[in-house]
Amino acid sequence: MLTTRDYRNGWRLLSDMGDAASDAVSFALRGTELLPWLVSPEITTLSVCDLASNTRRVVSAPGQAISASDRESFDRYFRTHPLVQFHSTHLDGGAHRITDSQATAQFRRSGLFNEYYRKIGIDHVVAVPMFVDRGLLVSFVLNRTKRDFSDRECALLNLVRRPLAALYRSLLALERPQDAAAFDKLPITPREREVLTWVGAGKSDRQIGDILGMSLRTVQKHLQNIYAKPGVETRTAAVMRALGRG
Repeated sequence: MLTTRDYRNGWRLLSDMGDAASDAVSFALRGTELLPWLVSPEITTLSVCDLASNTRRVVSAPGQAISASDRESFDRYFRTHPLVQFHSTHLDGGAHRITDSQATAQFRRSGLFNEYYRKIGIDHVVAVPMFVDRGLLVSFVLNRTKRDFSDRECALLNLVRRPLAALYRSLLALERPQDAAAFDKLPITPREREVLTWVGAGKSDRQIGDILGMSLRTVQKHLQNIYAKPGVETRTAAVMRALGRG
């Protein structure tokens, strides 16, 4: 199904990603810029689905951000979303279209389509997983109107999927502090622990917001809560206290 030119294009994309991605945020942003060159979607995001809390965080290309109200609409149908259902139960699944799980007519009758996808002007979706376990699903999600993604386009996405997933896992491993397990001992919430982990990795408040899909104000509110619990006043002191070094 794929041509020599397809393999060359796939290699070019992987090379560009490898050169440009230095952390999880740059990986997400560069991916949303480059994957459209491969298969021509209209909206591309990196979607981080928390399977425990039934919520999603999204990194979008510039100018393609999804509003808070639209994210709330999506979250209402989180567990019944065909792509979430498929990839959360097929841990090594490849590129998967909504139409691989559900007939188009059935999908168009659903609340998910009428309350979310119709509102943002999208008819067809394919998800390409980067990381899947029982608690977390991270995927590039490509969306467009009128024309579904073809078998050849899915084959192209699968061509680059495993190398991209390996690069993503490597970047996460490099960023995560080796002492992150020490944060589990603190009397803080899982979300606060997540924020503190990225503080320990040297990320700024704004970078943490980009990684975790929250506003700068929310990050700073979490940090205020973290400081109050161990009785410290700065981000460095909070990390040092968590690691037993201060």
